[in-house]
Amino acid sequence: MSGGEVRIDPWGRPEIKDYNRLYEVFGIRPFGEVLEKMKEMGVEPSPLMRRGIIFGHRDLDKVLEAWHNGEPVAVVTGFMPSGRFHFGHMMTGLQLTYYQRLGFKVFVSLADAEAYAVRHMPRKDAIRIGIEEYVASLLALGLDPQRTEFYFQTARQGPYHEMIQLFSSKVTYSEMEAIYGELSPGKIVSALTQVADILHPMLPEYGGYMHVVVPVGADQDPHIRLTRDLAMRMKGDVELNEPAATYHKLIRGLDGGKMSSSRPEVTIFLNEPPEEAVRKLKASLTGGRNTAEEQRRLGGEPDKCPVFDQYLYYLVPDDNELEDVRTRCRTGKLLCGECKAWGSERLFKFLDGYQRSLEHYKDKAWSLVETPRY
Repeated sequence: MSGGEVRIDPWGRPEIKDYNRLYEVFGIRPFGEVLEKMKEMGVEPSPLMRRGIIFGHRDLDKVLEAWHNGEPVAVVTGFMPSGRFHFGHMMTGLQLTYYQRLGFKVFVSLADAEAYAVRHMPRKDAIRIGIEEYVASLLALGLDPQRTEFYFQTARQGPYHEMIQLFSSKVTYSEMEAIYGELSPGKIVSALTQVADILHPMLPEYGGYMHVVVPVGADQDPHIRLTRDLAMRMKGDVELNEPAATYHKLIRGLDGGKMSSSRPEVTIFLNEPPEEAVRKLKASLTGGRNTAEEQRRLGGEPDKCPVFDQYLYYLVPDDNELEDVRTRCRTGKLLCGECKAWGSERLFKFLDGYQRSLEHYKDKAWSLVETPRY
């Protein structure tokens, strides 16, 4: 989003260069104000929160207050099973495990209906990818299967599908077009289905979790805005609250652009051979200068560096160690080759350990989810 643009396409994964502008244009609130509230409650924020990767929210303070008062709370998210699970997806997975440790109920939608309508994914492929890539990966990241509800959109039982029909009468095509831009019938149904994904845990049939938070990338805000509007419009027909949301920055690909399943050379997949991931990291663009001499004299630019992104988001959990890397880069004491070699060891070790856990869950994942009948 830049210049005069005020619309985000959640299906196009836009590159957002100025996150601060989202506060002004869409009313997202800075996450820093929540950090103070968490401190008052004695809650330790996650590294993603502390480091500003989770940069904004809508009403998370209200959900935290409900949690602090002992009320039922839930965290809801969805994944479209159209590609391999990668470092971009891992941000949401880690947030789910964080909230689950606090005691939140976790709901994970496998958006097979959206994959079929928007990405034209064959049904069998979407089901297999949903279970073997997403469910297994989330369990390997630490989600407790006993406290997590996984489901495919087309296999969800109960009044979930009825909600989609009711929502369709509460919004006009013009309103949806203003939020999303160009629409197709598939995108309209997908958007309304995502509203049901977010709001249905509030119904008694699914636990009555009236306080729900949805962790999303900044590109998914159109879905959050539509959902909050429809929750308000349904009052009098069914008891629903506006869901809360948190917003995280999108991790860059290794060329500085998008990290996406459709761009495998610049994306780190969690199930690829660690040696292959290391090869990609060593070939990555950096925030370094043109020559070693220039780097020593001027210093590097870690905030522009996709390699440093991997440290910031995942590979260096200790804040002091991360700051040391940042400082040595900026002062020219750390050259890019040395930095990549150090990061490659971290990346290899992380993927090797993660994949051992993943193998344990691949078969088990099939037993945890009711698969669609067709």
